[in-house]
Amino acid sequence: MSDFNRRKADGKAGLPVRDDGKPAVAQTKRPVAVIGGGSIGVAFSIVFARAGLPVRLFEPDAGRRAAVPADLKSRLQDLHQYDLIDEAPDTVAARIELVGDLPAAVADTVYVAECAPERLDLKKALFAELDKSAPPDAVLASASSAIMASAFAMELPGRHRILVAHPGNPPFLIPVVELVPAPFTDRNIVEAAASLLRAAGMEPIVVQKEVEGFVFNRLQGALLREAYCLVRDGVVSVDEIDRVVRSGLGLRWSVIGPFETADLNTRGGIASHAEKMGPAYARMSAERGQHDPWTPELVAKVTEERRALLPLDRWEARVAWRDRRLMALIRHRKAQES
Repeated sequence: MSDFNRRKADGKAGLPVRDDGKPAVAQTKRPVAVIGGGSIGVAFSIVFARAGLPVRLFEPDAGRRAAVPADLKSRLQDLHQYDLIDEAPDTVAARIELVGDLPAAVADTVYVAECAPERLDLKKALFAELDKSAPPDAVLASASSAIMASAFAMELPGRHRILVAHPGNPPFLIPVVELVPAPFTDRNIVEAAASLLRAAGMEPIVVQKEVEGFVFNRLQGALLREAYCLVRDGVVSVDEIDRVVRSGLGLRWSVIGPFETADLNTRGGIASHAEKMGPAYARMSAERGQHDPWTPELVAKVTEERRALLPLDRWEARVAWRDRRLMALIRHRKAQES
């Protein structure tokens, strides 16, 4: 038998491992459980089922449970229409079993994705039950948008296998998922979660410190705070804010992120951008009562990371690549609008 089919010997994550000892989750036939039949739960079920994994979707409310098949069918048909699933919608949906009993849902699972409402009391009670009912080697991951694992799992015997896996919405279209371990989360569990999610077509990033809101919502929140202030101060309308993002920032950010944007916007790269624009951004922050200057040490750290990703002798080529990607997006938009 290949080492692909061996289980981790330490019992901390019940996932097959490759010859190099790293998890090979795509090879497991143990089911994934999704807890909660709301929009995120349905979407995560599609993510795993689309990847060929058996899924048990737990929803305690009978009325909501009855509505889930229609939701699944609608979303899967749309994905099929846009060539985003390789199989027929019914084939993918058949991998998803709706369950009304929590212990039955998590029995023999390799990974549990909790997608319940964003309430601390609910998550505490739910993870206490999951820790008792799920196999001791199963990964327990919360799709929490802002609540940290240390807030709801600190007292649990199996806390070492608990972390946050916060997706964008909907995760079957937005691949990034933030893995946020608590200080007590075992690193093997983080690697196991990343392996499973990557095998399911997601793009996991690991957040190195627990902070409320993690990275996704902190970045989103920073933009929203300023947007609200600009509307409040009579600077611009709600629709115009959305147009600036939709046809400006968002268009560009769909190709490159904010650091690479700054890096490519100024000849000489991000260090040159910080020198030219840093004082203006500092004044804008001070106007909102915020003092987080781009210190020389911080700019040097960001510059070092950017230059490791893109040496300056490749700057011109990357700018041309960015422009071609934007051209392709604009062409696609025009085709859709016409």
